[in-house]
Amino acid sequence: MMKNLRGKRVLVYGMGGSGNSACRLLHKLGACVSVFDDDKKYRSLFCFDEQPLCHKYDLVVVSPGIKVIGNTLISGFRSKKTQIISEIDLGSQFCKGKLIAITGTNGKTTTCSLLGKIFEEAGKKVAVCGNIGLPISSIALSTDKKSFVVCETSNFQLELSSIFSPDIACVLNIAPDHIDRHGTFEEYKRIKNSIFKNFRRQNKAVVNLDDEMTMSLDLPKNVEYFSLNPLKKGVCIKNGYIYHGKTRIVGTSDISLLGDKNMSNVMAAVTIALLCKIKTKYIRYALMRFSPPAHRLQFVGEFSGVRYINDSKATNIACVDMAIESLNVKNLVLMLGGQNKDLDFSLFFARHSDIKQLICFGQAGEQIAESAKAYGYEPHVFDSLKSATKFAKENAQRGDTVLLSPGCTSFDEFSSYAVRGQIFMELVKGES
Repeated sequence: MMKNLRGKRVLVYGMGGSGNSACRLLHKLGACVSVFDDDKKYRSLFCFDEQPLCHKYDLVVVSPGIKVIGNTLISGFRSKKTQIISEIDLGSQFCKGKLIAITGTNGKTTTCSLLGKIFEEAGKKVAVCGNIGLPISSIALSTDKKSFVVCETSNFQLELSSIFSPDIACVLNIAPDHIDRHGTFEEYKRIKNSIFKNFRRQNKAVVNLDDEMTMSLDLPKNVEYFSLNPLKKGVCIKNGYIYHGKTRIVGTSDISLLGDKNMSNVMAAVTIALLCKIKTKYIRYALMRFSPPAHRLQFVGEFSGVRYINDSKATNIACVDMAIESLNVKNLVLMLGGQNKDLDFSLFFARHSDIKQLICFGQAGEQIAESAKAYGYEPHVFDSLKSATKFAKENAQRGDTVLLSPGCTSFDEFSSYAVRGQIFMELVKGES
């Protein structure tokens, strides 16, 4: 990609948060910007191009929300040999300092948030951005050579990425997800693997040694591993403590995050911090003071002897597995549902035969319930989160734990998992 964009004609495709940030960055760089979006509400914008394929562009920047498979506009620009990049390509080109990219099916937000906390504890200038909510294009020009840029990197952002080259790239884990977007699990894995495709000799990879799918990737040579099991070299757990080699960093009981999967997220953050030469005392302080992000195994409250947990961020089956493992409770009332991503719940129910009560809701409710019945469950099905939560409150018994861990996206009813989680908490507390 050309570094000097002054006077260049650039089309931004997709006008969500990332697209808007890309437009602002391009304007500051002196580019001549036009926009296109499939949503008609943007057509009143003065720079909207009704027929972008009829015009010549030097560069096309595509937002992560744009689906690539079967997209005639993207195919058209490819046939014209117009350079197409992603929003993280654009933003990362103008970031200074050390760029750290974290991807994986689950745990990205927790790991990025924790790593940001570690850098803050050490007094470093840090920007946590990407899929976590703040587009990298929005922070690029505010960075300097002492900055640490922690970018939560999703498959949607990597799909069209061609020049993204982080100094440190981490893969936490890989499990089936977003099959509705990518078509196959193999394609999903290929896109995850692409985070390493522009690696140079000085770049470093951080990889979960315990995750079979991650270890099956085409990994670069310069890799740092972390594991729940003892290692001679690398970050690991020994006798209830996190170690780096022979150096003991912190006790696992001193960290507020639950379960093995979260401990893996912690070790990823520790590994990256050590690669950035952060002192262990600052890492320890940050780990002991860190609180999990909202909507991730978030304790809502205990009412009439029933505990309620908001895990609305769980939008795939692997994340629900993690939630159940982390809570490790006997009397579990599980709420599953929303908009499915072509994920098969059959194997999930084969793994979990001891859920006390199953409540299915939303667009995917009936489909999930049918999968559950094949394994002896008698699920209760509702058309909305509101009616499902009402049933849970009326029927849960003292000693039960009601867990909203949907395993699906929220888009059948809500604009985001965060809105879904907030509504659930309000319903539980009687505020909605």
